[in-house]
Amino acid sequence: MSFRTSRYIGLAVFMAPAALWLFLLIVLPHVDMFLLSIRSKGAGGALSMANYKRFFVEPIYWNTFARTATYSVLATLLTLLIAFPVAYFIAKVARGRAKGVLFLLCLLPFWVSELVRTYGWMILLRESGILSGLLVWTGLAARPIEMLYNDVAIMIGLIYSSMLFMVVPLVTVLDSLDDSLIEAAYDLGGTAPSILREIVIPHAMPGIAAGSIVVFMLTLGNYLTPTLLGGKESLWFTEQIYNQFIIRFNWEQGSAFGFLLLILSSAIVWIGLKLTGQTLAGAVQTR
Repeated sequence: MSFRTSRYIGLAVFMAPAALWLFLLIVLPHVDMFLLSIRSKGAGGALSMANYKRFFVEPIYWNTFARTATYSVLATLLTLLIAFPVAYFIAKVARGRAKGVLFLLCLLPFWVSELVRTYGWMILLRESGILSGLLVWTGLAARPIEMLYNDVAIMIGLIYSSMLFMVVPLVTVLDSLDDSLIEAAYDLGGTAPSILREIVIPHAMPGIAAGSIVVFMLTLGNYLTPTLLGGKESLWFTEQIYNQFIIRFNWEQGSAFGFLLLILSSAIVWIGLKLTGQTLAGAVQTR
């Protein structure tokens, strides 16, 4: 057996668990979901595109998806605006033990489950919660205020849940930025805004793309946060999928909605990469 053949065999053995994992947990379920989505509900299960047609015919469905996509993009942008200064401070300003402590503080909320974190926000934002009581105590509000079950509460929960996934790739890529480049730019008369625009942001673009993709996908597919913080009027697309599967037991329609969510979210990510001039390979390497 030649060296090249043995190397290929070793690579195949090494990659076999990952390939099996991808096939069993990602490829096969999506193929089955697609096959189920093109069947009509009821006896016989004839092939039909009616489940997909219903998405475009019923305004409630595509309006809900448009709303979900819009708010997911907005949550991604807000998360980026908040996470970028935090990541820059951790990567370029903090030194020694302080850097590790700050990074640990970003990681700390994820030591508990998403359900516990969401209930924590419900305790803070409800009418009898701490924030409402503080506003009444300071005289800023005449009576308790209900801060739950609105779009602002949903956005707060989504940003809080996604922050770490934006900070990590940004810290990784900003850590590789040579400090001498920034010092040279100041020596040549550059200002803080111009250095940020011409040096820091272009260098951080792979991290921005990677973090934005992860945050957008997590936000778009989030179910707990919009449902608990937004209440019955949250109108989140994942709730529509849940209703089809669990409440109406219409697995064919739920599969169609799930597959549409995958296609449309992938299209939005592709458009975002094209607009920013990034590639998916570069974003994956940053992660």
